[in-house]
Amino acid sequence: MTRYFAFNGDADGLCALQQLRLASPGDATLVTGVKRDIRLLERIDACAGDTVTALDISLEQNRDGLLRLLAAGAQVDYFDHHHAGELPSHAGLRAHIDESAAVCTSILVDRHLDGRHRHWAITAAFGDNLGDVARAMAALARLDARETLMLERLGTCLNYNAYGECVEDLHCDPAELAQHMLAFADPLDFAAQCATYTLLCEGYEDDMAQARRLSPVHEVPGAALLVLPDAPWARRAIGVLANELVRGRPGDAIGLLSPKSGGGFAVSVRVPAHSITGAADFCRAFETGGGRRLAGGINHLPDAEVERFTRSFADCFGAPLTQAGPAGQTPSPPGRSR
Repeated sequence: MTRYFAFNGDADGLCALQQLRLASPGDATLVTGVKRDIRLLERIDACAGDTVTALDISLEQNRDGLLRLLAAGAQVDYFDHHHAGELPSHAGLRAHIDESAAVCTSILVDRHLDGRHRHWAITAAFGDNLGDVARAMAALARLDARETLMLERLGTCLNYNAYGECVEDLHCDPAELAQHMLAFADPLDFAAQCATYTLLCEGYEDDMAQARRLSPVHEVPGAALLVLPDAPWARRAIGVLANELVRGRPGDAIGLLSPKSGGGFAVSVRVPAHSITGAADFCRAFETGGGRRLAGGINHLPDAEVERFTRSFADCFGAPLTQAGPAGQTPSPPGRSR
């Protein structure tokens, strides 16, 4: 029997994996990648007697792989909070799906384990931009202000590390990071003792110092759009920058476009809680788009689709797109030269 874990390489996927591995130690095959590398079940060839645990990867995006694994006789446990679509009816599937805005996958695992490794779930909630939820959980866990701040910092840095076009963009391969984490039952000990965490913190500070100097290329009441430069630091910073901007501008939708080496853009979208249209619903209007209620993305937005995206974003979340300039002139969509 082989045990597989297919997990998102971000804070939520890593911390969900950590909780389950601490609760049930043993050998396992890890399947992961960068944040947007979510069609992971297609990489797994499991058969009867094998177990597959999917963590923080959209069931909708993995439906074909899931059905193939179930048909082969594998047992699949699925923990996720993204849009799933219709759940397959199969005796081999145990689904823990909750698309509520106030949960993340690690919180679902925390519920499943009755809070056995809750500090890791708190870390994930901070990384997944659920600060209020995380602080409430930390208070119930009787963590003091210093400990809570350490978990917030750790969650942010774990999440930051997952963003990139390829694993080479990252400071640490998520599979290797998971192995570094495994030795620590408490994330506070990991943060205090692991040299890899120090590396992530230093990289985070350097990248975010550059990211915070960026300004929107298009801005209307209720919505702001930024285009990042074509550089590894920018690809790493995109997710944390999006979360930071939406916290600083809680009434606005935020869109970030990051150039891809083969053309087109990766897109991150954050929307305020009061938004009529959710981030996932908006992003699903574009091929490779998805996400959840408050945070979504598009894995590949072709250059030819940028103008449609720009205008749709402004029309959906803000006032009609206008920009200072000659009367009646409308701005061109963001280009790769910016």
